[in-house]
Amino acid sequence: MYSVILCGGAGTRLWPLSRKNFPKQFLNLFGNKTLIQETYSRMREIMPKENIFFITNKEGFFNVANQIIEIEKEFNKNQIFIEPKSQNTAPAITLAMKFLEEKFKISPESPIAFLPSDHYIKNKDVFLKIIKKAMQNVGNHIGTIGIIPTIPTTAYGYIKKGEKNEHFSKALEFKEKPTEEKAKEYIASGNFVWNSGIYIFNRQTLLNELEKHCPEIYEIAENNLEKFLEKFAELPSVSIDYAISEKSNNTIVFDGDFGWNDVGSFDSIAEISEKKPDKKHIAIDSKNIFIHSNNNRIIATIGVDDLNVIETADSILIQKKGRGEDVKKIIDYLKENKLKELEHVLLVHRPWGKYEVLIDDPDHKVKKITVYPGAKLSLQAHNHRAEHWIVVKGTAKVTNGDKEIFLFENENTYIPKMAKHRLENTGKINLEIIEVQTGNYLEEDDIIRFDDVYNR
Repeated sequence: MYSVILCGGAGTRLWPLSRKNFPKQFLNLFGNKTLIQETYSRMREIMPKENIFFITNKEGFFNVANQIIEIEKEFNKNQIFIEPKSQNTAPAITLAMKFLEEKFKISPESPIAFLPSDHYIKNKDVFLKIIKKAMQNVGNHIGTIGIIPTIPTTAYGYIKKGEKNEHFSKALEFKEKPTEEKAKEYIASGNFVWNSGIYIFNRQTLLNELEKHCPEIYEIAENNLEKFLEKFAELPSVSIDYAISEKSNNTIVFDGDFGWNDVGSFDSIAEISEKKPDKKHIAIDSKNIFIHSNNNRIIATIGVDDLNVIETADSILIQKKGRGEDVKKIIDYLKENKLKELEHVLLVHRPWGKYEVLIDDPDHKVKKITVYPGAKLSLQAHNHRAEHWIVVKGTAKVTNGDKEIFLFENENTYIPKMAKHRLENTGKINLEIIEVQTGNYLEEDDIIRFDDVYNR
């Protein structure tokens, strides 16, 4: 058994928590692990780490690698596949299959589970039992997990079930997100389940179905991996649902009832969260208020009902419950006005670690920089700013001009404009420094790179 975790999504409905360069699958929303770490950890209980793979975009590669290595030190980064372009799930799954075929020599008959990276599963044991049953019984079908519905929601797509045998039902029809009235009809019939987006099939079955229902992908998939990657941008941007499962008479459904949620809105997060009363969240004459503060600030409401209040370092969202889809309008506004809050929060993740902007004034900026063990920044220089580095935790190896020095806690160095410099963590714990920038231009595009292990 194998699994591929799909983690190239943008998670825009969870702005301002989820950003373009650090979407929801990398967020810690419910416990000690992020959503992608939880997804990996579940699959790790039923298969070895060598059998778990990821597919993401170039921007997400190091986020995936850093988060998985944080919980699985010996994880092989070659098990993270990169899409040349984000093209929806059908091209992504086909690309993953090409990697598995050529780089890992997986049998065409081996069942593979394809799972979104950002779903919440309340009852892990039941979930794993169903996944194992599906992988053992899927045969040469396209298998999917259908969630037994609890309410007539309009937030999910539905699958109409047909003839049932001991393990699964035939999938008769896939339905898009319905109206509330139609959703009630689906629930009353007893023949519909929610579409979870979890699929199980083998490589040969995928190719057979692509040949029948999506020849534009199949024809390119007949090439070897190198050629497939070259032509990847030519593929249609379609979901696996649209490309295959909605059209095929070979799709089957395994029923699932394990406390599933696709975490697609703040209503979902409010529903899942079991937060204890927080003294810093004050509700006066207010009902049904969900508050999430990244900065543990006091947030008070007076005389309002049915709101989600989301506070981050640089943005605040106040949303009427039930209006989760309208967050897309905010994203459109941010894009049209080219506002940086679309991509980054003040806590910015990089391949080597992360930084948080503490002060941002026109002539000076203060950051807290964290560098992971064994990681290093590019060798670089700046035209318009000088920098002061103060080590607050760990040991820093510093290139400053033609000198190479080590700095320990409470030690510092000054880097003038145009001096080549680099920061490196050669230790076994996170390196943390405070960086003070001074100059007449302090934006991130004032970087001249001379060498970079991350090929930026």
